Amino acid sequence: MRRVAAGGLQIDAAAAYAIENPLLVAGVVAALVLLVGAGVWLYRYLGRTPGERLRRALSDYDRLAVLMHPNPDPDAMASALAVDQLVAGTDTSVSLLYSGEIRRPENRAFQTVLDLDFDRIESVDDVDAEAVVLVDHNRARGFPGAEQIDPVAVVDHHPGDGEGERFTDVRTDYGACATILASYFNELEFEFTESQTNGEIDIDAAPADTIPTALATGMMYGIQSDTRSLTNGCTSSDFAAAAFLYDGMDGDLLNRIANPQVDAEVLDVKSRAITNREVRAPYAFSDVGDVSNTDAIPQAADELETLEGVSAVVVVGESEGSIRVAGRSRDDRVHIGRAIEAVVDDIPMAEGGGHARMGGGKVPIEHMAGLGPSDGVSREEFKERVFAAMAGEL
Repeated sequence: MRRVAAGGLQIDAAAAYAIENPLLVAGVVAALVLLVGAGVWLYRYLGRTPGERLRRALSDYDRLAVLMHPNPDPDAMASALAVDQLVAGTDTSVSLLYSGEIRRPENRAFQTVLDLDFDRIESVDDVDAEAVVLVDHNRARGFPGAEQIDPVAVVDHHPGDGEGERFTDVRTDYGACATILASYFNELEFEFTESQTNGEIDIDAAPADTIPTALATGMMYGIQSDTRSLTNGCTSSDFAAAAFLYDGMDGDLLNRIANPQVDAEVLDVKSRAITNREVRAPYAFSDVGDVSNTDAIPQAADELETLEGVSAVVVVGESEGSIRVAGRSRDDRVHIGRAIEAVVDDIPMAEGGGHARMGGGKVPIEHMAGLGPSDGVSREEFKERVFAAMAGEL
């Protein structure tokens, strides 16, 4: 009885205090409500998948631009298409942009077979959108004013410090950017749907929350091309993404993309790369001279890497005022992206980098001694730098 009486006195005292200090009590109650509300919001926010967070962020804009890197490959193109489909069904309109060229045979086949329509830009003034998303690269480059691009979101698998204002998902251990987008679709439980109407491909007609056949096929090839058919630089996540996409892809479309006719110049450049090669086992270098199809250079690097006794290779060629560089490595001692970056690091206006297995770069001719007006790096010095970098001496 005493405990009950004591409890009653405490309740009476609290009630009296509340009557005497109504504003303070109301403030405490409001603070508790806000605290609980904030906790619930934080729990729900942290519980959202990356795909859901990206979708919510992008749907806040009426006009969105998805920007691929300058010369988009299948992984970049598939990733751009995936972002477009991610916001399908919202009021957001999307334009898919690139600034360079689509010239490599399988890249052109990818665009042609899937009947894709991308917009080519020449400067930042051509980017007519409220917000920009970068896919398969994390810093805009390759056109005048690129440095002015402040992306709202970045989805990438390449090394770099570029970030999106509202969303960043950079997974450098993944073999392809399309793998990341496939994980979004899987987590959001998107379903596969047919993307052909009267025998013609029509990705845009696909309902929201679905993955059309053409997109699933494109994403599958994007993963295959960036990982050399899941044999190089990939993780279990890439295999899981391929397994997920398999049920929705079209084998005939995939075969048509993967096996296009070969450009005659590509064969010629490969031949020159083999003829002009210099091997300092286990590394190789080749200068193929003038090329009009710059995509032939990385294909020549792919070819040289298969030579017995060669574990890392760099091929260079000259096109439109620049020396184009392509590197490949299957040597755990040679991170070819970092090696190329080291080679061009102190050359003005040059750029280079990439993954452990695959890298590239570009050096303006005007900064190559004997070719441009400056006292820059000679062709011979450049070659020596490449060998030094592959050997870990640069």
